[in-house]
Parts: sequence; C-alpha cells; structure tokens
Amino acid sequence: MNKFSSKASLNIARVLYLIVCEFAGMALAHQLLGPDKLWVGMVAGLCVAMFFMFIENLSKSYTIRGFSTGTFGLLIGLFCAWLMTRVGIPDIISSVFDEVIPNSQGFKTAFNTMLFASLGFLGTVIALRSGQDDFAVVIPYVRFRSDSTTGRPLLLDGDVITDGRIAAVMRSGFLEKNIIIPRFVLEELQVMSNSPSPGRRQRGQRGLECLETLQTSRDIKVTVHDSTARSSEDSHDAHLLQICQILNAKILTTDDNLTKVARLQNVEVLNLNDMNEALKPQVDVGTRVQLPIVRTGKEDHQGVGYLPDGTMIVVNNGVSKIGTTQSVTVISTINTTAGLMVFAEMDSEKQADN
Repeated sequence: MNKFSSKASLNIARVLYLIVCEFAGMALAHQLLGPDKLWVGMVAGLCVAMFFMFIENLSKSYTIRGFSTGTFGLLIGLFCAWLMTRVGIPDIISSVFDEVIPNSQGFKTAFNTMLFASLGFLGTVIALRSGQDDFAVVIPYVRFRSDSTTGRPLLLDGDVITDGRIAAVMRSGFLEKNIIIPRFVLEELQVMSNSPSPGRRQRGQRGLECLETLQTSRDIKVTVHDSTARSSEDSHDAHLLQICQILNAKILTTDDNLTKVARLQNVEVLNLNDMNEALKPQVDVGTRVQLPIVRTGKEDHQGVGYLPDGTMIVVNNGVSKIGTTQSVTVISTINTTAGLMVFAEMDSEKQADN
C-alpha cells in the first residue's frame, strides 16, 4: 500500500547496521589485538549486531509514541531514585544495620544500583500503562501537536474494508482521516481476492479497490502497520484490539461481536451499522415523504416504493402512479419479523376525501 515498502527499508537498515558493526569490530581488533586478529573483531561485531537485531525483532509492535512515553516514565523513576539517595536513605540503612553490614560502601553502591533500576523500571511500566489524559494531569495544559491536528487514528478491520461504504464515509469528513491498516488484514484481503469462491473473491477485490480509493485521496492518510502475523493462541479480534491499545487508536468495523468485545476491553470502537441505524429516517404515522413508486403490491390497487435506506412503503391506490414520484403520507406501520411494514396514501387522494 505504501509507495515505499517499509519492510524493504527495514531490511536495508539491518544490512547497513550489520556492515557497520563488522567494520567497527575489525577496527577495534586491529587497534587492540593486531592485524592477525581481525577475525575476532568480525565475530564480536556479528554478535553485537545479532543481539541488537534480536532486540529489534522483539519490539516490532513498539512505536515511537511508546518509546517517548517509556522514556518519560524512566526519567521520572530515575529522578525519584535520585531524590531518595539525596536524603540519605542508603546511609540511614547502613548506620542502622552497621553490625550486620561490614562493608558499608559496597552496600551503598549495590543499594543505589537496585534503587535506580527498580524505580526506573516501575516508572517505565506505569507510563506505558497510562493514557494521554494521565500525562495531562502531570503536565497540565499540554497536548501533543499531532493529536490536535489529526486526531486519534482509525484502525480498519477486514469487514469494514470489504463493506465498501468506508470510502464515502471518509470523504464526507465526519471521521478522522488518519487510517491504519494492519499488514495481516491486507494479506487476508489479498488471499480473499484470489479465492476460488466467487462471493469471497468479489469481497476481497472490493476491499482492495476501496483501499486504493482511500490511498489516492489527498486528504486521507493511509498507513500500513507492520504487525506480525497473529499466533495460533491469539484470535483475529484479540490481535486487532492489541494493536489498537498499542497505537492508542479507535477501531472502525461492522462486526457486532468485535464491537462488544472492544467495549468490554475499554477500546473505543465505531460501528458503521450503528451509524446507519442512527441515520435512518424516522417513519411515523403522519410523516410525509416524496416516494418513487416502482412496482405493484400484493393487491391490485397498491403501489410500492422504497426509501433510500431500503424501507418499503406500500401506497394505497398507487398502482396508476408507477414510474413517478409522489408525495405520500404514512397512515400506519407494523413491526414484523421481516422488518418494518409501512402503509401510506397519496396526498392528492387525502385532500379529495376531505
């Protein structure tokens, strides 16, 4: 989806980093051990590079937002540890247990190391678990500039992409125009588009066309998140919600079950079906609508028309007006298992009766 593949860029960065580590190791070995021990530097450089690339692989889902948040918490933890050493807590403990601690200087060094490491760790973990509103309490009136301009990103699942309505909704401007697509969702759409089943293949192709439409829109930002393929233990919905929590994003879907699970986990979710229900026009007795009459009803005198949301209206004595748009007034509604049945009369006939 991106013009430049982020995966290819990461591989290039890894290769360059490996080369730098190899040359740095060889240079150190040449200076310290002599030109005959260059292989030692090569092995050492390879080990260092592999170690940090292993750390990078473990932190695939870690973003710059999480890094900055963790760094802020680490600084707070280290500051609290520094305050505790300034007030002389290690000295107090050493003096109280003077008989038990023969080497007070060694104890102070070990205690300070554990104190800084423990409070730094706690500060980092607590910061990563906190939301942006919690930071606003610590630093009042401060907000990230990106939050005030683009808003929280929207994470799209496969159901809402294949639904096809998302492109029109995004162009309307009612939602934030910062979209995130997990890479495993994109791969699932590709598999669907190549499926032997005609219905599944059509849904996959419609989803890819929808994403292409969104990407070509100048005012809509589409980002592919390089999340790893979900493991067998994690469900599809659980992986989506995990990414939402990591990126502090909202999830946009049409899946009712995913909507319920997201709300139970306090993840903000937007369901297009809920919005569609809220936007349906209220059809009550006495409502007057302009209705195109398109076919006959069960009775010979009835005409049938449809509202934009698909609601069917049966018009008494409307058979002669098929193919035209008439002003009708609702006279009764009946809720059935198949949906809402609406009966109406043409306004011209009501006026004639009066």
